[in-house]
Amino acid sequence: MRIFLADDSTLVRKRLKTLFSEIEGVEIAGESQDVPSTIDGIQECKPDVLILDIRMPGGNGFDVLRSIKKGQLKPTVIVLTNYPFPEYRKISAELGAHFFFDKSGEIEEVQHVLEKLLQEMSGVSGE
Repeated sequence: MRIFLADDSTLVRKRLKTLFSEIEGVEIAGESQDVPSTIDGIQECKPDVLILDIRMPGGNGFDVLRSIKKGQLKPTVIVLTNYPFPEYRKISAELGAHFFFDKSGEIEEVQHVLEKLLQEMSGVSGE
């Protein structure tokens, strides 16, 4: 499973890479720290999963979701933010995000979701 990390924090990206390195079958296909390079990176890397922050330079995560919605690629989107406001959760879902987590207390939940997605992908390819 190919993952793209979009977060303006180098520390957060590093922590996620460390966390995901424990999951067999996960590859970090790319990463970015702003909206324009996220949109370009998704097109270039064609990830299965996008881990997306909402607040980033050059726009916001909603701009990325709108871009994905218009495009051909449809990665599973996991929003991971320090701003877990109900209105952000609602907008994210309306724009096509599959999951929404709070960085401050739910970062390990992302790992569980990835493990489940990996199992589902393996089940499909094994048929």
